[in-house]
Amino acid sequence: MPNMADVARSAGVSVATVSHVLNGTRPVLPHTRQAVLDAVDELGYTPNTLARSLVTSRTRSIGLAVSAISNPYFTEILQGVEAGALEHGYSLLIADPHDDPDHECKVVQLLHERRVDGMIVAPSADPRELVSYLGRHRVPTVFLDRVIDGVIEGAVGGAVEGVVGGAVEDPVDGPQRFDQVCAENTGPTARLVAHLAGLGHRRIGLVAGLPGLSTTAERITGYRQGLTTARLPYDDDLVVHGDSASAGAERATATLLSRAAPPTALVTANNAMTIGTLRALRDRGLTVPDDLALCCFDDFAWADLFSPRLTAIAQPSREIGAQAVRVLLERLAAPDRPARTVRLDCTFVHRTSCGCPDSGERGRPSQSSQSSPPSQSSPSSQPSQPSQFEKGNVS
Repeated sequence: MPNMADVARSAGVSVATVSHVLNGTRPVLPHTRQAVLDAVDELGYTPNTLARSLVTSRTRSIGLAVSAISNPYFTEILQGVEAGALEHGYSLLIADPHDDPDHECKVVQLLHERRVDGMIVAPSADPRELVSYLGRHRVPTVFLDRVIDGVIEGAVGGAVEGVVGGAVEDPVDGPQRFDQVCAENTGPTARLVAHLAGLGHRRIGLVAGLPGLSTTAERITGYRQGLTTARLPYDDDLVVHGDSASAGAERATATLLSRAAPPTALVTANNAMTIGTLRALRDRGLTVPDDLALCCFDDFAWADLFSPRLTAIAQPSREIGAQAVRVLLERLAAPDRPARTVRLDCTFVHRTSCGCPDSGERGRPSQSSQSSPPSQSSPSSQPSQPSQFEKGNVS
């Protein structure tokens, strides 16, 4: 098997020059660089990644810990992470924490023991042990999709006093800061609510995600903001938790439908819960949007194939993954730079499950959902309500 010295002899350069060309550690004249690459190709030389890692203390690998990899949303994020890693010459080690705090710590520790250069993690609803571990070991980490700002309070094992704004406060060594990459959640959810209110709905329910997740909290905040914009009262009876899963949403939707005054419209807070909600409606012989209007957070490949087609908020999933890689590599290149949280805009995709007529356009994206939802001047200025909405029930 050819080695670096063989490449150097064939190209007529030093071993150091070959190293600079292959590792990008120093500029090399174009004709010299081409001679090295030609020699590499002719000899079939493959760099010894293990040997390189022993010299540089870098493995050029990234650990990715993301729950529910089977979820299309996280699958697309994974594709973005993988593409970004490969583009920069990094390999990817993947683990599924199953949204379980104990298992989360185990898989992150295993990835760390594999000497990954850094990690990208979608934290669980209780990430205190995770953050404590990453803080103690100073692991370069980007939190993905879910943020930890304001989530954690109190010490864990005496090593971490708290987490505020993405920072772990270490009483001995100073703050260990984490970068974060996620989508906008509050504004887009408010827009869904305001859109349904603009169609005449007065009782709009929310099937929220797993308590403890930042995405759940932010989407509930957006739901409340949408109600405020539409001058509608908040009602605890119209908010249920589907725990970010299809089965949980099915049960939660059944609870909503059993209320004395059930909602006439629903917002589901992720794609898995949208499926569960649709099952619950089907089991009761209810149709969308005739009996109950529906808007969902998360667009997915087959949302345009349902009848009716699903009005949804589309997250830039692949870009979230690719951005997380870029932020992590910037952290590796400059370990002392300030931590940052990057939020990416979502898109409102207007279809027909909300009760709007079919325009004939397939899943037409509207303007960015980050902007404020349309204001509702007064109930009297809104479109007249269909008869089933006036009844306040879906039976």
